[in-house]
Amino acid sequence: MNTSLTALARLERRLREVAGDVRQDEPMSRHVLFRIGGPADLLVIPRSIGELRAAIAVLFEECHPLVILGNGSNVLIGDRGIRGAVVKIGRGVGRVRIKGTKVIAEAGAGLPALALRTARQGLAGLEFAAGIPGSVGGAVVMNAGAYGHSMSEVFAAAEVLTPDGPICVGPEAMGFGYRTTAIQGRPWVVASVALALRPDSPALVQSRLEGWLERRGATQPIGRMSAGCFFRNPSGDHAGRLIEAVGGKGLAVGGARVSEIHANYIVNEGGATAADVLALAAQVRARLQERLGITLELEVKLLGEF
Repeated sequence: MNTSLTALARLERRLREVAGDVRQDEPMSRHVLFRIGGPADLLVIPRSIGELRAAIAVLFEECHPLVILGNGSNVLIGDRGIRGAVVKIGRGVGRVRIKGTKVIAEAGAGLPALALRTARQGLAGLEFAAGIPGSVGGAVVMNAGAYGHSMSEVFAAAEVLTPDGPICVGPEAMGFGYRTTAIQGRPWVVASVALALRPDSPALVQSRLEGWLERRGATQPIGRMSAGCFFRNPSGDHAGRLIEAVGGKGLAVGGARVSEIHANYIVNEGGATAADVLALAAQVRARLQERLGITLELEVKLLGEF
């Protein structure tokens, strides 16, 4: 066994001591909404926030390559998979506590379910998030949003795990921007989030939530295998409108196709590879550049080896 395999085996043993679900060579297509992606060397699925903290501490101590995955709603994983360890923060790290207008949610809590729960309790501010198929931690890290609203509006603080230990990060240090935060690109892991909502009539909050869900259902390819909006909206415009304007709807490469419902969605028609998706995205970007002089930037995060 070579040195790298020996190190991986040692890491696996250490992780199994602190987390109950550790898998070798796990196909990542099973863990993202695109249903695309090769295997990860190691996949760790913590069953509690305690297991999450312990697993992250081991990975920091070992200085091992680390990828954090939430619900897998905004990522494209390469066909060759991910070298190193992936920590999937899901249902096991999903407890939620509500006290007055303050919500404390572990990072794996589902965003749509949390939006619905708070609406029923007459807490306003998360209605926009009811149709975003992500986890709370991931939504905060990427400052997810819809209909002109984003997580930055309700964020109060987060427990963040760092190589030097856990810290509390407030709104200013989070550095919110359009679909970005200062956490992106750092070796930091959001463990839990505090949100500040506001009281309102439960009926009114639920009405707004249902209205946005209805609008989303009519304008987006709900239920299809995709990663959500693929490109960032250029300043002052919408990527979907621009792609449709240059005849991008319906373009296809292999099993990947630009949605006929919303042109900023690339959907997996079945059997699509990451290579198919990237080739199709390159065609779309080339059309926009050639015909309108506009360069589209990716909103979807690329993970692993392509």
